[in-house]
Amino acid sequence: MRLLIIEDDRESADYLVKAFREVGHVAELASDGEEGLSLADGGDYDVLVIDRMLPKRDGLSVIGSLRDKGNRTPVLILSALGQVDDRIKGLRAGGDDYLPKPYAFAELLARVEVLSRRRGGPAEETVYRVGDLELDRLSHRVVRGEEELTLQPREFRLLEYLMKHAGQVVTRTMLLENVWDYHFDPQTNVIDVHISRLRSKIDKGFERPLLHTIRGAGYMIRDGMHPSRT
Repeated sequence: MRLLIIEDDRESADYLVKAFREVGHVAELASDGEEGLSLADGGDYDVLVIDRMLPKRDGLSVIGSLRDKGNRTPVLILSALGQVDDRIKGLRAGGDDYLPKPYAFAELLARVEVLSRRRGGPAEETVYRVGDLELDRLSHRVVRGEEELTLQPREFRLLEYLMKHAGQVVTRTMLLENVWDYHFDPQTNVIDVHISRLRSKIDKGFERPLLHTIRGAGYMIRDGMHPSRT
C-alpha cells in the first residue's frame, strides 16, 4: 500500500512514516498543504492521511481541491479537533474517515487498510498463488505446499509485489518505487539482500525454484525454471 502523509509536525510525521514502513507499506511525506496537494494530485496513492491544521493551505482545503479535480483517493483526516462538529465538517469536506488525536497507531493502521480496500475500481485480489506457493494479503499468511513460512514485513511486501506481477519481469526501479520509496539510491544493495533472504525462505528445500533473477533486467516469480535464472 502506498500512502501520502500530509503533516507539519515533524515528530509526528517521522513517527508515522517509520511506523507504516515497519509494517511493509510505502509512506511519503509532505509538510504543508501546498506540497501535499501537489503530491496528491500528481501521485498514485492508495490512501491519503491528512492533518487538518497545516501551513500554507489547511487540510480541508486540500481535500476540497482534490475532490473538485475528480481525485477520489480515500482520505483519513487526523486532527486534534475531535468534537462531533469538527468530525462532521471534515467528512462533509470530502474526508472518508476522521481520527482525532491522540490515537493508537494500531487503530490508524486498521482504518487505513479498510479505506484502501474500499478504493474504487475492481476489487484487488486478496490471495495470490504461484505453483504451490500461496500468499494471503489479509491474514498476512504465506504457505508453500503444506509448510507455513515466516516472513518479515518487508519480505512479505516484496513477495506480494512479485506475486501480483507473476510471470512478468520486475525491475529494481519498480521495487524501489513500490516496495520501498523514492528516496533510496538505485545502486543500493538493499534489494539484493532482501531477494536473497526471500529466496532462502520460499525456495530452499523445495524441488522447484519459483524466484528467478533475470540477468540485466530484474526479477521474476513463476512456476518452473527460467533459462536466465542466476
